[in-house]
Amino acid sequence: MGKNVFLFSVFILTAVVSNSFAQYSGWTVYDTSNSGLPHNVGSAIAMEGTNKWIGTGGGGLAKFDGTNWTVFNTSNSAISADYINTIAIEGTNIWTGTWGGGLAKYDGTAWIVFNMDSSDLPDDYALTIAIEGNNKWIGTFGGLAKFNDTNWTVYDTSNSDLPDNEVYALAVEGSNMWIGTYGGLAKFDGTNWTVFNVDNSDLPDNEVRALAIQGNDIWIGTEHGGLVKFNGTNWTVYDTLNSNIPDNGVYVLTIEGNNIWIGTLGRGLVKFNGTNWTVFNTSNSDLPDNYLFALAMEGNNIWIGTADGIAVYNTAGIEEKWSEATSRLGGIKIGQNPFSKSTVITYIVGEVSQPRYVSLAIYDLTGRCVKTLVNESKHAGTYNLTLNANELKLKTGVYFLSLSTICHSESASGGEESHLIKTTKKLILMK
Repeated sequence: MGKNVFLFSVFILTAVVSNSFAQYSGWTVYDTSNSGLPHNVGSAIAMEGTNKWIGTGGGGLAKFDGTNWTVFNTSNSAISADYINTIAIEGTNIWTGTWGGGLAKYDGTAWIVFNMDSSDLPDDYALTIAIEGNNKWIGTFGGLAKFNDTNWTVYDTSNSDLPDNEVYALAVEGSNMWIGTYGGLAKFDGTNWTVFNVDNSDLPDNEVRALAIQGNDIWIGTEHGGLVKFNGTNWTVYDTLNSNIPDNGVYVLTIEGNNIWIGTLGRGLVKFNGTNWTVFNTSNSDLPDNYLFALAMEGNNIWIGTADGIAVYNTAGIEEKWSEATSRLGGIKIGQNPFSKSTVITYIVGEVSQPRYVSLAIYDLTGRCVKTLVNESKHAGTYNLTLNANELKLKTGVYFLSLSTICHSESASGGEESHLIKTTKKLILMK
């Protein structure tokens, strides 16, 4: 996929962004309406201590310390572009790869821009960055570059065994650099190249979009072939035909202990622990959009860059407590949980002057709706229902109980705005 096709897809994604805010047990969402985030497309995320650096698809770079937002864009700083593809942290230096503006370094005070005019960077579209000691490795549409703060070395299809000049993903494994390209996967040890593609290996697709290292395994996200695990000898492919992964397009990966988190372009967020798959999407969680561009871990929190804001999910599973906000916005309380036969569900429809549409549904770990319990307009108030596992033909396992309500309010222009508010709880059945 070339520059024009990729850029067109970005424009399409930007066009479908809608205004929404959601927050519930374990989830927090930041967007332009409730925070200092300068643009809703979250295209890159990196952690620097307590600071979260967030690249956006048109609003520049943002630093968030948990309280305050600081925005760097082409209007107020020397950053070279407002579309940020990738971020890498090197000590106190923040490296950003941009769409058309080359590479930029920020040391906390000043910016230095490296582009085709001022350096040997082979292309101004910097797609991915990896730090290896003093070396910065940069994947571009024009090949792979290595920069040691003084000298540049460029690898392309004309002077090396790099399988393609479009380099989408990089991962460091000891002295090896793993490189994901449009034409396959490459391993480079500084001298020798080893190339894996659909013709000479079990790699299911040559277009490699994401890479992550977990122990001796390298995880590979492909454009059309699903998720792949390679241990140096054996290949294991997970796709929609042989697993519960919801889509074969895997665009971003991050590791959390034994878990691998997977971002798809249109089918949401997926967690895989080697055995079980858990899918989070806009139907069964407060994920604001199913198009994901960035993932980063911060302790138990996974930060997620989507086409409609930045979501933070606490993987430890914080339980929501009743509060004034619950009464105002709505919420769910589950009686016995885990339960074996039946349990009482209490749900609140928030304070509104008119009845609001309410949906209460059960989803399984793959994101499939198992049963809709409520689907009608209701007045504000507290409601109870008994959930009977046998009547609903539920099997032992983990489910999500999701409450969605739509309320209306007056906009700043005097018109009417609709807001979707979701609350989701984990429901465990043990027969």
